[in-house]
Amino acid sequence: MPGPSQQRELPDLAPLINQALLDPHLDQEVLQQSCDAARHFGFAGVCTNLNRLQAARERLGPPGPTRLIAVIAFPFGAIPSTLKQAEAEWAAEHGAEELDVVPDFWALSQGRAELFAEELAEICALGLPVHVILNMALLPADRLSLAVDAAIDADVSGLQSGNGFGPAVTAADIRLLANLARGRCGIKAAGGLHTLDQALDMVEAGATRLGTSQGPALMQALRRGQT
Repeated sequence: MPGPSQQRELPDLAPLINQALLDPHLDQEVLQQSCDAARHFGFAGVCTNLNRLQAARERLGPPGPTRLIAVIAFPFGAIPSTLKQAEAEWAAEHGAEELDVVPDFWALSQGRAELFAEELAEICALGLPVHVILNMALLPADRLSLAVDAAIDADVSGLQSGNGFGPAVTAADIRLLANLARGRCGIKAAGGLHTLDQALDMVEAGATRLGTSQGPALMQALRRGQT
């Protein structure tokens, strides 16, 4: 087990962080402060739901280094494909630059990997980078492997470990996803990621993105560790 962050190599985390703004009770002031902090630190992205998308776009301003990410069919993906596609199209029309999509787990449970992949492929066809949100805690190993291959066949840009409604992501989760992906797409660690040592564990395990609501706190801890 790696030691405290002060004893570890400290990479620049800012370009990896997707600041999550998904709390349905988040008020406008916190949303604006979080967008400002994301731009200040140079985070990879700000991730929010559809009803806050336009407010986040206005606060972030024109597209820049910090990309605006919309979640689609969040958190469980249990809506018809036509509605999921409509959400994705609406997000694209209202300023989203990337999409984090919860896939059709029901199709996967029925052995219909082709339906699982077709739904994702139609969303990927919009031309925005897509991360597929996999609920690893509830997927048996064989179904997880099937989901990864089907998602990559659909041309997703990355795999996300979870939706935040389960156990905290672990380094073992990220190593497993990285092994299954075999370098074919990015890996986003998300769910219960609150401390600098957790973030470093994820990066060392192969994460290329970090989904967290604690981005500014991680940056402050990183700076303390570098002094």
